[in-house]
Amino acid sequence: MNEPTALTIPTTVGNADVTVAALIEDAGRFLLVEEHAGGRAVFNQPAGHLEVGETLVEAVVRETLEETGYGFEPTAVLGLYHWYSEPDDATFLRVAFCGSAQAPTTTPELDPVIITTHWLSREQVLAQQNRLRSPMVLRCIDDYRSGTRFPLSCLAEASLEERLRQVGT
Repeated sequence: MNEPTALTIPTTVGNADVTVAALIEDAGRFLLVEEHAGGRAVFNQPAGHLEVGETLVEAVVRETLEETGYGFEPTAVLGLYHWYSEPDDATFLRVAFCGSAQAPTTTPELDPVIITTHWLSREQVLAQQNRLRSPMVLRCIDDYRSGTRFPLSCLAEASLEERLRQVGT
């Protein structure tokens, strides 16, 4: 049997892209990014794709920093969200987290697709409903407001050592 030369961690489940999102609330307002996607400007929570070799928590912390400049500390899993985007012919499995954020102390250099960040109330988000990146944006806000939370311990992620051991057997 050949020894593996690299450890590949899937970033898709079946045909679904695995993404993470950060739900950050302060005084009834939610941190959203305005970004370029599909040829238009849309609103989304700080979110992005899971990268090879990182955990879900590492991914959401990285994506939040890259898209907003805010440091993010997840405190709970908000939920798992499955969505099919017909225009993109793509399926997404979103793992959403809620937690606290620390504002940047300097002007951050954000991902090139990010236009700016906004702190918006649910009503303001609803008024932009036709500009939401996906229906998951409002659904995550509503789930958060209803008190939905799951402990971070519900994520059973193997450590790198465990994954290497499994590949080696």
